Amino acid sequence: MPIFGPETTAEEAVAGADLTGRVVVVTGATSGLGAETVRVLAGAGAHVVATARDAGKAAETVDSLAGEGRSVEAGVLDLGSAASVREFAAWLLARHPRVDVLVNNAGVMATPLGRTADGFETQFGTNHLGHFLLTNLLVPALLRGAPARVVNLSSAGHKVSDILWDDPNFATTEYQPWVAYGQSKTANVLFAVELDRRLADRGVRAYAVHPGSVGTNLGRYLGKEEGAAMLARATSSAHRAKSVPEGAATQVWAATSPDLAGRGGLYLEDCHVSDNHRPWARDPEAAARLWAMSEELLGEKFPAV
Repeated sequence: MPIFGPETTAEEAVAGADLTGRVVVVTGATSGLGAETVRVLAGAGAHVVATARDAGKAAETVDSLAGEGRSVEAGVLDLGSAASVREFAAWLLARHPRVDVLVNNAGVMATPLGRTADGFETQFGTNHLGHFLLTNLLVPALLRGAPARVVNLSSAGHKVSDILWDDPNFATTEYQPWVAYGQSKTANVLFAVELDRRLADRGVRAYAVHPGSVGTNLGRYLGKEEGAAMLARATSSAHRAKSVPEGAATQVWAATSPDLAGRGGLYLEDCHVSDNHRPWARDPEAAARLWAMSEELLGEKFPAV
């Protein structure tokens, strides 16, 4: 058995796996961890649907990643718009009635105060609610693909904040970009916990992943001083910065590793199951509460299985 850790790359995490015939959906696939995840999973034989907000960028991604035996298909998806999520889900289900793996990779970090098309705070709306809606719309396809997996890209940033239960969209609370980011990443973990509880008996398992500190365009909203401080933390002995192939390893491992068969609702880092997450991100009652809140905000219920 290989020994995995912080320096494991995505290719090493999937080495020896044959994903031929499997359909994988990866959100936010135009660059960084998403693009590497698409490249590696398609290289292992999967047919990968790679999403982007812009049709042109989605096509560019396919052009750059397809070939050499890789099967990659572009999909247009704006997680900040419920209408776009619904349109993409309908398009995908018409083309692929079965989905084996959904990697909820897309996200934004420390953005200025903003609102999605539906009026939600940008980070909570994009990082959590968009993926919550997408995943639930794709549940029928995931059930057909069982044993199937859902991988939510979270972050150690979840340690900054629990869910702001009384004001998740900062309607009256003073906006703090990192608190909003932390809340959205906590939501990614709790969503995996509750999704796994609901679907495990039918063969769909869910995971939350901390990729480590990776230099990608996720930090594009940071000012120079803030970005420099983040880089300094990442390159300290305790938080070595990872390359993109290393950063993508844990989500690829979560999507494919036989070590996780029959297990779910877990927080993963460095290609291992980890307990290095806050109590508020592992509380099953909080996970159920977030599910109910998300349904209320989106105006649609997704019944328990």
